[in-house]
Amino acid sequence: MPDDNLSSQYYSAIAIEHFQNPRNVGELVDSDVEGQVVNPVCGDEVKFFFRLRKNKDAQERVIESVSFQASGCPATIATSSIATEMLIGLSLSEASQLTRLDYAEAVGGLPKSKQHCSVLAEAVVQQAVTNLRLKDQSSMKETT
Repeated sequence: MPDDNLSSQYYSAIAIEHFQNPRNVGELVDSDVEGQVVNPVCGDEVKFFFRLRKNKDAQERVIESVSFQASGCPATIATSSIATEMLIGLSLSEASQLTRLDYAEAVGGLPKSKQHCSVLAEAVVQQAVTNLRLKDQSSMKETT
């Protein structure tokens, strides 16, 4: 597939930079919640680790730190890398409002056949939010 070629003909300088020098890579050992998704068609897989803190009014949690592990094409690595930078400091509700288009735009656009890579970033955040809600519900049941 020609757009797997890591050249400026297919990818922006931002995407190439984030693929060659990904940020926030690796497991965040003391994470509060994780999200993991796999694209069943291409096999690309991403896992995000989130460390959270309560915001000042203690109404909502904020992403203090996030890291990722990914297996996939350059677009998956680049999109995951830039997503971690975008997510730090956001509340969970703000993070869950980001869309695949936001992530694709942040890396300077993606080739049409690689748009699914930005879908993975959106999906992994949604998965983590769901996992946190389930974890909270489980904790509430244990205390009652």
